[in-house]
Amino acid sequence: MTSTKSKMCKIDFPSLLERYFCEYLLKQRNASPETVSSYRDTFRLFLRFSNQRFGKAPASMSLSDLDAPQVLAFLDALESQRHSSVRSRNARLAAIRSFLRYAALQDPTALASITRALAIPVKRFDRGLVSYLSREEVTALLNAPNRTSWSGHRDAVMLATMYNSGARVSEIISLNVEDLQVGPTATLRIRGKGRKERVIPLWKTTRYQLVDWLRRINTTVGCPLFPSRHGQRLTRTGVRSRLDAALAIARQTCISLQDRRVSPHVIRHSTAMHLLQAGVDITVIALWLGHESTTTTHIYVEADLRMKKRAIEKITMPGRRSRRYYPSDRLMAFLDTL
Repeated sequence: MTSTKSKMCKIDFPSLLERYFCEYLLKQRNASPETVSSYRDTFRLFLRFSNQRFGKAPASMSLSDLDAPQVLAFLDALESQRHSSVRSRNARLAAIRSFLRYAALQDPTALASITRALAIPVKRFDRGLVSYLSREEVTALLNAPNRTSWSGHRDAVMLATMYNSGARVSEIISLNVEDLQVGPTATLRIRGKGRKERVIPLWKTTRYQLVDWLRRINTTVGCPLFPSRHGQRLTRTGVRSRLDAALAIARQTCISLQDRRVSPHVIRHSTAMHLLQAGVDITVIALWLGHESTTTTHIYVEADLRMKKRAIEKITMPGRRSRRYYPSDRLMAFLDTL
């Protein structure tokens, strides 16, 4: 009887959360550093919110505090106070759900409150059209950094690589010098979501820029391809600030950029759209971007007005007779000779 009670006793919440990260995420699932960081930030925000709103110190919390009302209050605060997008809100909910599913197996006594929290639905949201830059806008952006300075040289090469590869910002900052392979065909190895790797061919101009850039950085294996001034790996915020600096300069020569909001992901969208407009097959674009399915890549087809215009030109308006093709006399004469 004593052993049964000991098995059913509640597990300390701080210890359970520590085991979730150290044993479950890192050892059992071998989760990527990006996933661990995202989940860690979620619980940082949640614990601070619980402390401020409900006076619950993180060390004194229990699993019952992760009930549906408190989790919903946290999600609402993300949107109303931190102005997080619905996507970010859903990502935070996914992290909490992952922990609760693990906790349900470790502490069955909290199953009732865990079940109610797991029932919180993912919030739906409107999907807007893909935002991308024209070729002229991309050219102005790539030419903006001042290459005479070390940081300007890095920014120019980094932006060119982002456009060539269509890489996510997390993929750009994780690039190492050994990921660049210079041979008859220069390639870049990119580690994407879910630990999936892909190899992207480089245009000649990008290759020349990268080879020249290697002469100015530490090329020891494991060193970042685009380091900070102190040799450290750039952060997401760092890449965004360097892009904003280049954008401010590009706006002086490209009027259409003056009212545009440009993020690293917009450059990724621009790569995909320009490949699509150049006639590259959508399955190749999906592989280029690291999409698991071409369903994700179809958003670019939906956003491309040129493709829609070409499609509608092939369709006859209802009520209008299509014009019949009549061959020329010369063509008829040629056919008669066959």
